[in-house]
Amino acid sequence: MNEAYRITLKPVYSQTVPTPDGVKLPKHWLLSWHQAATLEALRDPNIDVVFNTAMTGDGKSLAAYLEVLQGEFSAIGLYPTNELARDQETQIRGYVEKFEPENQPRVVRLSGADLEIYAENEGLKKGAAIATLTNQREALLTNPDIFHYLHRGAYIIRGDSPDKLWGRIDKDFDLFIFDEFHVFAAPQIASVINTMLLIRCTNRRKKFLFLSATPDTNLIGRLEKAGFRCKEIDPLKQNKYQFPDTPEEGQQLQTQGWRQVARTITLNFIPLEPSFKASETWLKENSDLILAQFQQYPGSKGAIILNSIAAVKRLTQFLREILQPYGLKVGENTGLSGKGEKERSLAADLVIGTSTIDVGVDFKINFLIFESSDAGNFIQRLGRLGRHDEYEKDGQIVKFENFTAFSLVPNFLVERLFKGDTPPLEVNSICDRPFFHNTITENYRQINDFRGYYRRWGAVQSFWLFYQLSDRTIKQQYAQSRDKFQEACEQLFETSLKSQAGHIQGWAKDWQALSGKLGNPIAEDAASFRGSSPLQCGLYDLTEENEADRFKTYDLPGILGNLEIEMWTEAAFIRTLKETAERTGQPIAKGRFAHCLAFMKLRSYREERLNWKFTYSGNLQPIADAWKVQVLTGVEIWQPDNYWVGEINKRLKKEGLVCYVIRRPLAEVRMRLRLPMNFQIYGISDQYSFHDATAPYAIAFGHSALLLDTLAYTFKSKGDEIWVV
Repeated sequence: MNEAYRITLKPVYSQTVPTPDGVKLPKHWLLSWHQAATLEALRDPNIDVVFNTAMTGDGKSLAAYLEVLQGEFSAIGLYPTNELARDQETQIRGYVEKFEPENQPRVVRLSGADLEIYAENEGLKKGAAIATLTNQREALLTNPDIFHYLHRGAYIIRGDSPDKLWGRIDKDFDLFIFDEFHVFAAPQIASVINTMLLIRCTNRRKKFLFLSATPDTNLIGRLEKAGFRCKEIDPLKQNKYQFPDTPEEGQQLQTQGWRQVARTITLNFIPLEPSFKASETWLKENSDLILAQFQQYPGSKGAIILNSIAAVKRLTQFLREILQPYGLKVGENTGLSGKGEKERSLAADLVIGTSTIDVGVDFKINFLIFESSDAGNFIQRLGRLGRHDEYEKDGQIVKFENFTAFSLVPNFLVERLFKGDTPPLEVNSICDRPFFHNTITENYRQINDFRGYYRRWGAVQSFWLFYQLSDRTIKQQYAQSRDKFQEACEQLFETSLKSQAGHIQGWAKDWQALSGKLGNPIAEDAASFRGSSPLQCGLYDLTEENEADRFKTYDLPGILGNLEIEMWTEAAFIRTLKETAERTGQPIAKGRFAHCLAFMKLRSYREERLNWKFTYSGNLQPIADAWKVQVLTGVEIWQPDNYWVGEINKRLKKEGLVCYVIRRPLAEVRMRLRLPMNFQIYGISDQYSFHDATAPYAIAFGHSALLLDTLAYTFKSKGDEIWVV
């Protein structure tokens, strides 16, 4: 094993408070300070938006649903991943059982696939299905995507009034909860702000609650600018956390009404060369370390969180073979894992996953190995460990003895943290979480927050909502609301809706000139929640045991590098899907396959990543010189020895791709602009640079193109001088 740099993180205790008047709790329960303060803020008529920034593991979910559990109150919880929504549903049902409220709140969870299957089974349109599922519910758990499209009129039919669905839902629910909000980028934040403004301008004052251990200060300022009255609940600032040095001090705190929310952690930094397979190689070479953990501390449960799905798939197989003889189960949880596999994985002795498990899922583990790509991601993943003292297995309570983490990080980070004249951390030192989190934030990669996005693109969504409020069916009813909405949006996004209308018309004309078709790909992307994915393909996964879970989607760049596939036809794919659903009796949602570029069978995961690149048959220089988002056709893939790439190219080059092209190599753009790991940007060559070893241009697609547009000016040169802002 490489030299390990070890530190110890102190435990965290959170202050509890006397139960507020009129609040009913289960016997022997106490509220943390932040839970009581959140309830008080939500009950205060002078507050619209509450930000709860309590630390990971300190019960933010209970703070969010406490009022629902007291009766006569209803909330919509919006979760960035279906995994998290499923996890929260279990928690809330558990609270309902323990609190035994008189009115027995009814809880329903709604994902895109659930909605599609329910509508199909009941013979309903999606809008009618949403109306039925949300009717008379006190807690609706869904994702912000559905919430976004519901307010954009996506589920209604021609001739319906635009407020047919949101008019009732916004009235029925008192509180809108946005969980793990820090995982969203600027386009999603702009969408949420627009929807909040619409709700505020068309309804009596509603309440909004944001839960995040790492809040976005940018957002609070923007909301206040738009006239929202905000309140931040920050237990750390209020000294409501303690970090005792010894177990005795911890005991003493408990007698004074402090509750432990995070345990002592031994954290090992493992410096690695920043190369593609470094973490996977280290894990294979140090598999004895994983086995030793289970043998030394029987009853251990662990998680490994990595960045690459292909690496997770290969490691799951590798570690299963090593751990199975010892009766240890290994589960996998990625965006390409089937639903059944994901649900089972959390009960395994060791779960190996990607970001599907690092966002808020409440793990009961005492052993964690993780990769990270930036400071926020590091803190998020480390936060999965040390949340619980024990777990239940076969009806027995198993207690954890200790909590250990291994962080696989680039060697430059270890140098910054532990080397030099005055390093911020010392090997074998002991520190508290706030100090440690600040140290990581200051020394690890900070990703760009794209604050220029709001002004440049945020109001495209505002314009569509404003336009809907002008619909003849509701124009009179919402006349005042429309004026208020326009004023608030223009103030918040520092632009006029009239100028947005001009941009939108211009893009539509350009698209018609290019394609001869009606439509507006740029405006559609700017108005969408997560952006379109023109490179998404339908996969039939032959490595998946459960037949009903074999139908998946994945992006073409990931397929080109990591998967062994065989081309298939859409007709055969959909026919197999329908046959499988009938034979297994398990309905399979098929809406997500409607806009796939191609369909394939996934045979296996490659051991080595294959090289490929985007190419363009013309000259990219004039396109890059335009310094703007545009729709491009004629993009193709180059990958030698690939027998199916020709078939993909036939389709791909006809696609109108919303993109931004910049004349700089990919690595430079990524580094200088501090782009996040999953940013959709790739190298591309044109007819003049096809044979260059490194593609001289970079191309970003969809939302990534809009985000790049807000930063690219930093590369504009005046003569030879580069402007860096």
